[in-house]
Amino acid sequence: MKLATALAAVGLMTLATPVVAQSALDQIREAGALRIGTEGTYAPFTFHDESGELVGFDVEIGRAIAEHIGVEAEFVEGPWDGLIAGIDANRYDVVINQVGINEERQAKYDFSEPYIASKAALIVREDNADITTFEDLEGKRSAQTLTSNFGKLAESYGAELVPTEGFDQSIALVLQGRADATINDSLSFFDFKTQQPDAQVKVVATAEDADFSGVLLAKGKPELLAAINEALAAIQADGTYAEISQKYFGEDVSQ
Repeated sequence: MKLATALAAVGLMTLATPVVAQSALDQIREAGALRIGTEGTYAPFTFHDESGELVGFDVEIGRAIAEHIGVEAEFVEGPWDGLIAGIDANRYDVVINQVGINEERQAKYDFSEPYIASKAALIVREDNADITTFEDLEGKRSAQTLTSNFGKLAESYGAELVPTEGFDQSIALVLQGRADATINDSLSFFDFKTQQPDAQVKVVATAEDADFSGVLLAKGKPELLAAINEALAAIQADGTYAEISQKYFGEDVSQ
């Protein structure tokens, strides 16, 4: 009798439905929210407007992704230095904060398809007809932060560097005629022109190579990664991305 009871118990165990672990995407849909890590202090990507509301290019991209997945976007703010580490601590599901895609990060985390591109842009005054290519910087004065990659690029073309502390000062020196040009981030320039459309500066050349940013998430979440990529493709196709891009940059910044 005891043997029969034991065999019956084994049979019941064999017939039991196996427990299937929920995917990260299922958990997010069940919770009804995509938790997004972001700085909240990095305009025009993620910052607080005059009313205190969290706004920005990355914020709107995050909301569009969440809406496509069928959940709310829940933003968790934190300083840049610990932002990516918040993924390890499960403080949020993804980071959307202009995180550059590079090999070091890809070794530990997954990235979505790139959703924004940044290029080195050669910027001069509107009335400058002497500089139209990077090669024209030979012997010219370029306003740059000395230790930046942009400064090194200007030097490689033979420019004399005029030291500055950042983008705003570099543009000011070009406008004042104290520098002939500056090489700087294309996204920063587009944002500047959106804020100050009458500023008498222009981009005359951009580098062929671009730096791309993507949505960062922990490895081992293929369903979530696929859903994010599907969302990005959908907002590109339906014009949502173009609308957000024009709002903050006046340009298509996807490539």
